[in-house]
Amino acid sequence: MKTIDSLGDLRGRRVLVRSDFNVPLDGTTITDDGRIRAALPTLKRLVDAGAKVVVMAHLGRPKGEVNPEFSLAPVATRLAELIGQDVTLADDTLGDGAKTAVEAMSDGQIVLLENVRFDARETSKDDAERAAMAADLAELADAFVSDGFGVVHRKQASVYDIAQVLPAAAGTLVIGEVEALSRATDNPERPYVVVLGGSKVSDKLGVIANLLSKADTLLIGGGMAFTFLKAQGHEVGKSLLEEDQLDTVRGYLEEAERRGVKILVPTDVVVAPAFAADAEPTVVGAGEIPADQLGLDNGPETTAAYATEIAAARTVVWNGPMGVFEFDAFASGTRGVAQALSDSDAFTIVGGGDSAAAVRILGFEESTFSHISTGGGASLELLEGKVLPGLSVLEDNA
Repeated sequence: MKTIDSLGDLRGRRVLVRSDFNVPLDGTTITDDGRIRAALPTLKRLVDAGAKVVVMAHLGRPKGEVNPEFSLAPVATRLAELIGQDVTLADDTLGDGAKTAVEAMSDGQIVLLENVRFDARETSKDDAERAAMAADLAELADAFVSDGFGVVHRKQASVYDIAQVLPAAAGTLVIGEVEALSRATDNPERPYVVVLGGSKVSDKLGVIANLLSKADTLLIGGGMAFTFLKAQGHEVGKSLLEEDQLDTVRGYLEEAERRGVKILVPTDVVVAPAFAADAEPTVVGAGEIPADQLGLDNGPETTAAYATEIAAARTVVWNGPMGVFEFDAFASGTRGVAQALSDSDAFTIVGGGDSAAAVRILGFEESTFSHISTGGGASLELLEGKVLPGLSVLEDNA
């Protein structure tokens, strides 16, 4: 992939940057600014080079319509605080407001376009519609830097199509993400342990299939664990269960046994009568979940066993929480995995999304992990061995 260096002298040139500012909000308050912080190195580099930096990003799912609920105004405010200079938020994405703001720019200034998903063409399945939006974006800039790793698995106008119109390069965030994840996909130092959690096993089918030929051990947690437990013959009460995936999971368990890959599932779980922060937690064996209860976290025995596997590993990838970590009573499994990774001397990757949020919400020092990804879906697809459009287009552009 081309780097920013390939774009030459950027002083006075308008550089369009695709960042990932899809941050969680409580009203208008950003509850986790990790993705904004991750964008700072590329933005600072361009500012220091004297470029006129035009940033574009999305927030939420406004479905192609202008919706104040999804305005990037809170992002503009936080970005200005973090980068230490004014950030101008354009009144719109590609209208007169955006054009006026860009025309008035000075060298080293930052303009943030309003939510790119306010324009329905951004996510259109019609190539011509996306290309038309890319052409409009290109009128605002002289070069393009792709730095939103969380969206590089999307074939969207601000990610894929624009890179075919302007001189394009990968930002430092994207390059760092690819280099880190490549250490886990190309030739990982062994033992190689992958921790998979989250709610649905169906979200992880491709990555599990691919990892059966790469990883030494898979540690399963979160809501998806109950489909594994059911596939092994256990009753799971009211726990999250994907009945239509049971045969697939049984196939994975058989394939893992043939290959000598360990798949560990919970031996104990924390259950409660309801999905609620104040629900009464009880620890039971994985085969003893009451019919009127649901599993909301890994139990202490499981957490200790997983920590032992992580401690012996040389490469660890973690994607997906072990339980409902947002509720204190059901955060121990996720906290235990995070602590084991934090204490490990291995190369450790926290695979974005809820896992990255958990690390910050639970108070862990980010520097104790080798890499915290900003892209849950993108990192999963790389682990799955897929070609990511937002990366391949940069290679084609080289």
